Amino acid sequence: MGEQKRKTAASQKHQTEFIFGKKNYQWMLIGLAVIALGFILMSGGGSDDPNVFNPEIYSWRRIRLAPAIVLIGFGIEVYAILLNPNKGKE
Repeated sequence: MGEQKRKTAASQKHQTEFIFGKKNYQWMLIGLAVIALGFILMSGGGSDDPNVFNPEIYSWRRIRLAPAIVLIGFGIEVYAILLNPNKGKE
């Protein structure tokens, strides 16, 4: 019975600690939302008939804006990974 008490005391001391904190996960979700927005902006512009060319596929939104938003989203993801969750807590 004494050994069982030691095991429970040891398990109470040892709590699971995640690599990332709550703030990291919040920034990761924001980054994923920005990336998804970029891909949504990139979609469309095709033609139902393969013999008809639709020049809308080369719109400013699909060529410049959407890839820039996706890259910004990846930058947010890098920031979320590198963010120190313990900074400011003491």
